[in-house]
Amino acid sequence: MTADRQTVQNDTTLPAANEGAEGDKTPGASGVAALDRAFSILFAFRPGDYALTLAELAARTGLYKSTILRLAGSLIQHRMLFRLEDGRYQIGAAPLMLGALYQRSMRLGDVVLPHMRALAEATGEAVSLYIRERDVRVCLHRVDSNHSIRDHVREGDVLPLERGSGGRVLCAFSGMQGATYDAIRRDHYYVSIGERDRETVGLSVPVFGAQQALRGALCLAGPASRIDGALLQSWRVPVLEHAAQITSTLGGDPAPLRLAAQLISKT
Repeated sequence: MTADRQTVQNDTTLPAANEGAEGDKTPGASGVAALDRAFSILFAFRPGDYALTLAELAARTGLYKSTILRLAGSLIQHRMLFRLEDGRYQIGAAPLMLGALYQRSMRLGDVVLPHMRALAEATGEAVSLYIRERDVRVCLHRVDSNHSIRDHVREGDVLPLERGSGGRVLCAFSGMQGATYDAIRRDHYYVSIGERDRETVGLSVPVFGAQQALRGALCLAGPASRIDGALLQSWRVPVLEHAAQITSTLGGDPAPLRLAAQLISKT
């Protein structure tokens, strides 16, 4: 019998008084506190983990092994966790089912439009979300500037893929090769001045979904007569931060976008 299996068996016999030391008998422990602890067990699993021992879960969550054993029983019953024969734990089937339901019910516009409106209000300029369709880009969502002089793009408009900040970002994160695209992948943003239209400037960042699949390019754009390069540069951090929040909601990893924003803030 392995040490881990012995630990599991021994911990199941711990007296209830030991659990009282953790505050499990305090008001609310059977409700919100118990849920928080259960979620901490689930979120202790990291990308690349196959299975975790009881000791590893305890180290990552800071919970007593007796608490983990009790909560794990409920999580297993609801298929949130699965216990292997050697006593280790894996994520169960239920999160996959919930994830599939989430993906089917999630509408991109519901997620991105609140952020687009916030950016448009903060900057006074138009914000668009572009997606790639083969060799062109399509404006999927749009929040217009309230200025009479503005970048005129409408939802459904088809634009060149390799000109303008939105197209450049889509190319970069679709695997296009070249020094320009290497720099975009490194910085997670691109500023264009007069590329698509000599009177238009733009700043774009990528938005990702589950498994870091590219979901689109978030683009802030306006007329060069009102926006200079310095102003566009000052908008990099807020645009990256909104893209990170969108990415997180869509199931992607926001860390690269947040790191890019942090690096800019330090310069």
